[in-house]
Amino acid sequence: MKEIVMVKYGEIALKGDNRNVFENMLQKNIKNRLKKLGRFDYYRKQSTIYITPLEDIDIGLVVKKLGYIFGIGAIQRCAVFPKDFSAVAAGAKEYLFDTLDRVGSFKVEAKRADKSFPLTSPQIQQQLGDVVSEAFSHLKVDVHNPDVTVRLEIRDNGAYLSAERLTGAGGMPVGSSGKALLMLSGGIDSPVAGYMMAKRGLVVDCIHYVSPPYTSERARIKVEKLCEELTNYCGDIIFYCVPFTEIQEKLRDNCPEEYFTVLMRRLMVKIANKICERDGYGAIITGESVAQVASQTLSALYCTNAAAEYPVFRPVIGMDKIEITEISRKIGTYETSIMPYEDCCTVFSPKHPRTKPRYEDILTAEQSFDFSALVEDAVEKTEVKRFRYGEETVLLD
Repeated sequence: MKEIVMVKYGEIALKGDNRNVFENMLQKNIKNRLKKLGRFDYYRKQSTIYITPLEDIDIGLVVKKLGYIFGIGAIQRCAVFPKDFSAVAAGAKEYLFDTLDRVGSFKVEAKRADKSFPLTSPQIQQQLGDVVSEAFSHLKVDVHNPDVTVRLEIRDNGAYLSAERLTGAGGMPVGSSGKALLMLSGGIDSPVAGYMMAKRGLVVDCIHYVSPPYTSERARIKVEKLCEELTNYCGDIIFYCVPFTEIQEKLRDNCPEEYFTVLMRRLMVKIANKICERDGYGAIITGESVAQVASQTLSALYCTNAAAEYPVFRPVIGMDKIEITEISRKIGTYETSIMPYEDCCTVFSPKHPRTKPRYEDILTAEQSFDFSALVEDAVEKTEVKRFRYGEETVLLD
């Protein structure tokens, strides 16, 4: 029995004249994610991508990998039959057995995209319901809250029977909205922020700041692991690791301690500005949430934002910690994020940070030492790696 996977569009279906651009991007992303599993044929029609294995491939694994890809609204694992109801009826029990044998109720949904098919959608639903009830006598019909929905779609190129339909990751295909640089700290919030912006179609690469010997190699490895985990949703990620020790020491020695956190954030943004300009990023992403810590009050955020030369996206800005943590668990980054290795933001944290800094005072404090040469040097010495989805890390020149 021939089995395929049908991928249904999500938000892409709402696009207008440029819809083909988004469809091409989604199909490209799907091909990249599945290429290590084997060879497939791809066919696209009626807001659906048909994925047909050309060799013996674990369809369950295909479905799992598709579940991470933004731009997909739903995923259906289907058996393909000729457009002849008797053929569907003859093969239904065998194909549906593993799913329906262990549940208590079902309903049938039918879609007749090919209007030349002799049965109407209601007739298909009634007759297929009779076939299922006869084959699985223990099942009850429940049209409101069934354990399983059996679907039959009559399309131009076949009849597709399924009992497994999963909700896709939604959003827009990664790469369809440009690219941005995520300030990845190693905590819970910033990986979630990266995930959320990738869902809006951005290529998300990451920048991280290290301060040896104040921060350990384990702290850096933790952040690299977060990058690897994010590749499930974001695809390949370029990782910029910025040496930040000398900048922090100069801050400590030359600037008022109460302004240290905001000044440090401003310098991080200035470094990110230069990498954005050099490597073509259109925005900066952070995991900041209003009032969560001292550097995330409105006054502090204003002072930090004033250093940015690019739009700063803060997708978790209005979320509380519980909401952010729930997403972190969902996307698989939580356990890594809570590993107890400090980053440079925490080891140089002042005892009494100013929660309502005045912008004029921040500028005065920042001008007490010329950091421009150190910023340029940090950019020059930044180490760059590429985390490829499903592959080993690659050190870039």
